[in-house]
Amino acid sequence: MKIILATLCYLVSVSAAASGNVETGKALTEKFGCAVCHGKDFNSPIDPSFPKLAGQHKDYLEHALTAYKRGDGGNGRNNPIMALQVKPLSNQDILDLAAYLHSLKTTLVAHR
Repeated sequence: MKIILATLCYLVSVSAAASGNVETGKALTEKFGCAVCHGKDFNSPIDPSFPKLAGQHKDYLEHALTAYKRGDGGNGRNNPIMALQVKPLSNQDILDLAAYLHSLKTTLVAHR
């Protein structure tokens, strides 16, 4: 019984860590100046070619940030500005950023 309880506690803690921390993600957006390009509310980027980040799916944000970090040579995304921004990020930083941006109110609309 103790092994089952210990395993359950471990899985819950791993799941919590894997989900990212909203407050830490908010601090990271401030530290790296993400709002300069993506807008102070992350819904109004300074250029229409820049994505709205508020309310995006966490999985998408994690994938995109990881792809920018990997770069074009590693089958990732090729954008020199984003490559410099994400280079210092740890995997946990990426999870935290994704959690924060996902938590924001969005102006995105899905049409079917």
